[in-house]
Amino acid sequence: MTNDQIRSLKEDIGYMKALADEGATAPLVGGSVLVAAGLIFGTASIGEWANAAGLIALEGVQHAYLWGGAGILFAIALVVLIRRQRDRPGIMAPANRAFANAWMGVGLAIFSMAVALTLLSIQLQSSIPTTVFPSLVFALYGAGWAVSAAMSGQKWLWWPAFGSWVLAPILAWFVGQPSMYLFYAVGLFAFALVPGVVLMRREPSTTV
Repeated sequence: MTNDQIRSLKEDIGYMKALADEGATAPLVGGSVLVAAGLIFGTASIGEWANAAGLIALEGVQHAYLWGGAGILFAIALVVLIRRQRDRPGIMAPANRAFANAWMGVGLAIFSMAVALTLLSIQLQSSIPTTVFPSLVFALYGAGWAVSAAMSGQKWLWWPAFGSWVLAPILAWFVGQPSMYLFYAVGLFAFALVPGVVLMRREPSTTV
């Protein structure tokens, strides 16, 4: 190869490396989904806390309406938000693909776990298995934030990761007490809604 060809090859490699580096550090797109999750399920948890504290009265199937309604509302919001994100700049960057896949895995794991715990409760005729659900949710949230932090290089995302992991055993300690649902709501606001808002504010409007 001639010197000009070698120089051209080096320039091409440098250009591709720059594109890869830029893609790896692209602003994360998808904070709105976390905002929706934190807001919807956090509000439902406050409703559950109000019931446990005697402020309102929910009976039997009404609990299912509360959480089932929250789930349906989030599913609708999820479809709308994902469609809106498809054309956002940087959506196909490696960090964003990792972010999307990580949180898709978290969401599917939470759904599968919810079904499994519900079936176990029916089998045992006891609501005790479902009491561990909030702790498991935040254990998974921690994993989602950890992957997001590692793949995006945004170190501040480790804070909601560690916060979620710390909160998981705390929630288990307060099982059976009204305060558990309040802590659950606070956790959803702190480790889903707030980081989601921060990510939304950093999302690109036109170009990456």
